Amino acid sequence: MKLAISAVLGAALLTCGANACGAEPVPPMPCAAEPMHQFDFWIGTWHVTENGKPAGLNHIERILDGCALLENWTGAGGGAGKSLNFFDRTDGLWHQTWIDRSGGALFLSGKFENGAMRLTGERPATARQPAVRHRITWTALPGGKVRQLWDSTPASKEEWTVQFDGLYEKAN
Repeated sequence: MKLAISAVLGAALLTCGANACGAEPVPPMPCAAEPMHQFDFWIGTWHVTENGKPAGLNHIERILDGCALLENWTGAGGGAGKSLNFFDRTDGLWHQTWIDRSGGALFLSGKFENGAMRLTGERPATARQPAVRHRITWTALPGGKVRQLWDSTPASKEEWTVQFDGLYEKAN
Protein backbone atom coordinates (compact mmCIF):
# COMPACT_ATOMS: atom_id res chain seq x y z
CA MET A 1 0.00 0.00 0.00
CA LYS A 2 2.83 2.41 0.90
CA LEU A 3 4.42 1.65 -2.47
CA ALA A 4 1.19 2.49 -4.30
CA ILE A 5 0.81 5.82 -2.45
CA SER A 6 4.45 6.69 -3.19
CA ALA A 7 3.91 5.90 -6.86
CA VAL A 8 0.79 8.11 -7.03
CA LEU A 9 2.55 11.02 -5.27
CA GLY A 10 5.57 10.63 -7.53
CA ALA A 11 3.38 10.70 -10.62
CA ALA A 12 1.57 13.80 -9.34
CA LEU A 13 4.87 15.60 -8.79
CA LEU A 14 6.07 14.70 -12.27
CA THR A 15 2.78 15.86 -13.78
CA CYS A 16 2.47 19.13 -11.83
CA GLY A 17 6.15 19.97 -11.40
CA ALA A 18 7.26 22.11 -8.47
CA ASN A 19 4.12 24.30 -8.71
CA ALA A 20 0.81 23.13 -7.32
CA CYS A 21 -1.53 21.69 -9.96
CA GLY A 22 -3.73 24.43 -11.36
CA ALA A 23 -1.57 27.28 -9.98
CA GLU A 24 -0.74 30.24 -12.19
CA PRO A 25 2.66 29.68 -13.81
CA VAL A 26 5.36 32.06 -12.62
CA PRO A 27 6.80 34.18 -15.46
CA PRO A 28 10.24 32.77 -16.30
CA MET A 29 12.00 36.15 -16.22
CA PRO A 30 10.00 38.81 -14.34
CA CYS A 31 12.77 41.35 -14.93
CA ALA A 32 13.26 40.75 -18.67
CA ALA A 33 11.23 43.82 -19.74
CA GLU A 34 13.05 46.60 -21.60
CA PRO A 35 13.21 49.15 -18.75
CA MET A 36 15.18 46.63 -16.68
CA HIS A 37 17.93 46.74 -19.32
CA GLN A 38 18.36 50.50 -19.73
CA PHE A 39 21.47 50.44 -17.55
CA ASP A 40 23.05 47.36 -19.20
CA PHE A 41 25.69 49.55 -20.89
CA TRP A 42 27.29 49.88 -17.43
CA ILE A 43 27.67 46.12 -16.84
CA GLY A 44 31.24 44.85 -16.90
CA THR A 45 34.63 45.23 -15.28
CA TRP A 46 36.04 48.69 -15.84
CA HIS A 47 39.28 50.62 -15.43
CA VAL A 48 38.16 54.11 -14.41
CA THR A 49 40.21 57.25 -14.91
CA GLU A 50 39.68 60.90 -14.08
CA ASN A 51 41.65 63.50 -16.03
CA GLY A 52 43.72 60.65 -17.47
CA LYS A 53 44.81 59.36 -14.04
CA PRO A 54 43.71 56.03 -12.52
CA ALA A 55 40.69 56.52 -10.28
CA GLY A 56 39.85 52.89 -9.59
CA LEU A 57 38.36 49.61 -10.72
CA ASN A 58 34.61 49.09 -10.94
CA HIS A 59 32.81 45.79 -11.46
CA ILE A 60 29.09 45.97 -12.27
CA GLU A 61 27.13 42.72 -12.49
CA ARG A 62 23.53 41.74 -13.01
CA ILE A 63 22.07 39.93 -9.97
CA LEU A 64 18.77 38.50 -8.73
CA ASP A 65 17.80 36.98 -12.08
CA GLY A 66 18.30 40.30 -13.85
CA CYS A 67 16.28 42.40 -11.41
CA ALA A 68 19.21 44.49 -10.13
CA LEU A 69 22.78 45.60 -10.77
CA LEU A 70 25.46 45.35 -8.09
CA GLU A 71 28.36 47.80 -8.27
CA ASN A 72 31.68 46.93 -6.61
CA TRP A 73 34.00 49.96 -6.54
CA THR A 74 37.65 49.88 -5.49
CA GLY A 75 39.28 53.30 -5.60
CA ALA A 76 42.92 53.82 -6.55
CA GLY A 77 43.43 55.65 -3.25
CA GLY A 78 42.10 52.78 -1.13
CA GLY A 79 38.43 53.74 -0.94
CA ALA A 80 35.74 51.17 -1.64
CA GLY A 81 31.99 51.08 -1.97
CA LYS A 82 29.01 49.19 -3.31
CA SER A 83 25.70 50.12 -4.79
CA LEU A 84 22.48 48.32 -5.55
CA ASN A 85 20.70 49.60 -8.65
CA PHE A 86 17.22 48.61 -9.79
CA PHE A 87 14.23 49.70 -11.83
CA ASP A 88 11.05 49.95 -9.78
CA ARG A 89 8.02 49.14 -11.93
CA THR A 90 5.76 50.79 -9.34
CA ASP A 91 7.15 54.32 -9.71
CA GLY A 92 8.83 53.88 -13.12
CA LEU A 93 12.20 55.08 -11.79
CA TRP A 94 15.68 53.70 -11.37
CA HIS A 95 17.03 53.70 -7.81
CA GLN A 96 20.55 53.47 -6.45
CA THR A 97 21.54 52.85 -2.86
CA TRP A 98 25.26 53.50 -2.37
CA ILE A 99 27.40 52.84 0.69
CA ASP A 100 31.16 53.24 1.04
CA ARG A 101 33.62 51.91 3.56
CA SER A 102 33.54 55.18 5.52
CA GLY A 103 29.78 54.82 6.01
CA GLY A 104 28.90 57.49 3.46
CA ALA A 105 25.55 56.74 1.85
CA LEU A 106 23.62 58.09 -1.12
CA PHE A 107 20.03 57.34 -2.09
CA LEU A 108 19.38 58.33 -5.69
CA SER A 109 16.57 57.92 -8.19
CA GLY A 110 15.93 58.95 -11.76
CA LYS A 111 15.44 57.95 -15.37
CA PHE A 112 17.15 56.91 -18.55
CA GLU A 113 16.54 59.73 -21.05
CA ASN A 114 18.32 61.05 -24.13
CA GLY A 115 20.86 58.22 -24.07
CA ALA A 116 21.95 58.75 -20.45
CA MET A 117 21.05 57.48 -17.00
CA ARG A 118 20.59 60.40 -14.59
CA LEU A 119 19.98 59.78 -10.90
CA THR A 120 19.53 62.48 -8.28
CA GLY A 121 19.13 62.60 -4.53
CA GLU A 122 19.62 64.76 -1.48
CA ARG A 123 21.85 64.05 1.50
CA PRO A 124 20.18 65.58 4.57
CA ALA A 125 21.83 68.30 6.62
CA THR A 126 24.00 67.32 9.57
CA ALA A 127 25.46 69.34 12.44
CA ARG A 128 28.57 69.84 10.30
CA GLN A 129 27.14 70.23 6.79
CA PRO A 130 24.06 71.67 5.10
CA ALA A 131 21.82 69.48 2.93
CA VAL A 132 23.45 68.64 -0.41
CA ARG A 133 21.81 67.58 -3.68
CA HIS A 134 23.66 65.06 -5.84
CA ARG A 135 23.26 64.37 -9.55
CA ILE A 136 25.08 61.51 -11.25
CA THR A 137 24.86 60.93 -15.00
CA TRP A 138 26.17 57.86 -16.84
CA THR A 139 26.48 58.15 -20.62
CA ALA A 140 27.45 55.39 -23.05
CA LEU A 141 30.22 56.62 -25.36
CA PRO A 142 31.54 55.34 -28.69
CA GLY A 143 33.92 52.41 -28.45
CA GLY A 144 32.08 50.85 -25.50
CA LYS A 145 33.25 53.47 -22.99
CA VAL A 146 31.10 55.13 -20.33
CA ARG A 147 31.32 58.59 -18.79
CA GLN A 148 30.18 59.11 -15.21
CA LEU A 149 29.66 62.73 -14.22
CA TRP A 150 28.84 63.39 -10.57
CA ASP A 151 28.06 66.89 -9.46
CA SER A 152 26.53 68.38 -6.35
CA THR A 153 25.12 71.61 -4.97
CA PRO A 154 23.96 72.89 -1.61
CA ALA A 155 20.23 72.12 -1.46
CA SER A 156 19.36 75.83 -1.34
CA LYS A 157 21.36 76.73 -4.48
CA GLU A 158 21.75 75.89 -8.18
CA GLU A 159 25.55 76.21 -8.27
CA TRP A 160 26.62 72.72 -9.34
CA THR A 161 30.18 71.62 -8.64
CA VAL A 162 31.79 68.59 -10.31
CA GLN A 163 32.72 65.94 -7.74
CA PHE A 164 33.88 63.29 -10.20
CA ASP A 165 34.18 63.11 -13.99
CA GLY A 166 35.23 59.55 -14.74
CA LEU A 167 35.89 57.66 -17.94
CA TYR A 168 35.18 53.93 -17.87
CA GLU A 169 37.08 51.60 -20.20
CA LYS A 170 36.50 47.83 -20.24
CA ALA A 171 39.13 45.91 -18.29
CA ASN A 172 38.59 42.68 -20.21
